[in-house]
Amino acid sequence: MPSFTYRAATASGEMRSGVLDAADQDEALERLRRLGLIPVETARTAAAAAPKPRSGGAVQRAMVNAVGELAVLLGAGLSLDRALSTCAANTVDPTLKAALGEILKRVKEGAPLSRAVAEARGLFPPMASAMAEAGEANGRLDVQLARLAETLDRAAALRQTIASSMVYPVMLIGLAAAVILMMMLFVVPQFEGLFSDQQSRLPFATRMVLAASRAVREYGVFGLLAAVVAGVGLWRWFKRPGVRQALDRRLLSAPQVGGLIKAAETARFARVLGSLVEGGVPLPAALGIAQRSLANTHMAAAVGRVAVGLKEGGGLAGPLAATGLFPGMAISFLRTGEETAQLGLMLGRLADVLDREVRTVLQRLISILTPAITIVMGAAVAGVIASIMSAILGFNDLALPPS
Repeated sequence: MPSFTYRAATASGEMRSGVLDAADQDEALERLRRLGLIPVETARTAAAAAPKPRSGGAVQRAMVNAVGELAVLLGAGLSLDRALSTCAANTVDPTLKAALGEILKRVKEGAPLSRAVAEARGLFPPMASAMAEAGEANGRLDVQLARLAETLDRAAALRQTIASSMVYPVMLIGLAAAVILMMMLFVVPQFEGLFSDQQSRLPFATRMVLAASRAVREYGVFGLLAAVVAGVGLWRWFKRPGVRQALDRRLLSAPQVGGLIKAAETARFARVLGSLVEGGVPLPAALGIAQRSLANTHMAAAVGRVAVGLKEGGGLAGPLAATGLFPGMAISFLRTGEETAQLGLMLGRLADVLDREVRTVLQRLISILTPAITIVMGAAVAGVIASIMSAILGFNDLALPPS
């Protein structure tokens, strides 16, 4: 999607600049108005068609460390260009080093840090540019960057917790599948010749196991290819916006899983929104940026509708509660924050509470899932062995002619 640089004015008359993605210039202007900004100038960037840099987990961790280091250097009194030069020199990752070099070049050319960060598409999150712009406006860039680094670090920690919690169950499922496949390919065929003359008189379970073993050996490759093709087709189908949103909507209503997704998504959303609000970013613009932190498209669409209403003068807690997609505890925190004019603080506390809740629920699910997978694996292996042993123990009966 093309990107556009913009200059726009806030309701108070402050000038803001940055980069946003849009299909065309009309859509870019509409998005600026939805963020509560008055467009002054928009122009399509020359690098709009350039591919986004890769931003894997290692690059993201290095980026968070670089932002934190930059905040410390600025707090120590170094100039921005010297601090950026030091960060670039200390960075080992080549992707991040190149990006910091480009940012340093733009800053030396006179561009503000917020615009230079926004132009580093695909590496820095949208909130990085907004936080930098807020720091430039109030003269506390080091404080805003430190808050940004803390927010990104906590978000990465939550993602790491979720990913780490799923490693053991996935490995256990893979091991179970491998054990059953080895039995179908190498163990069961050893007994097939023994029962070749008595196929019709074998127990039903034994016949099923032998048939499954033959199917795996004769058609396993074709089945694997069909599964790969079907998986690619389903993946592309789910990438379609309408299908993805319908799937995300159903996931939110799934037992156990839906509540966990809501808590994790709300925690990330609250963390980003709270940091932006505390950093001085206007609430309509902060809500539009925080919306992009939601991986669930159904929740993101609901937040987008709330952002439009907020621009027209509505509150935040009420419209979010009306969507029915956010936990009741989150709505209570938001109402308290609005009533006490401490919205940023309450959003940060909400994110902490939900992070702990997500970790607790994950540990509970893993403690249930792990023995369940073990039992299913043991039952499957025991079933295969029992079907073969029952036929062997009844071999004498099989050898007798039917009366």
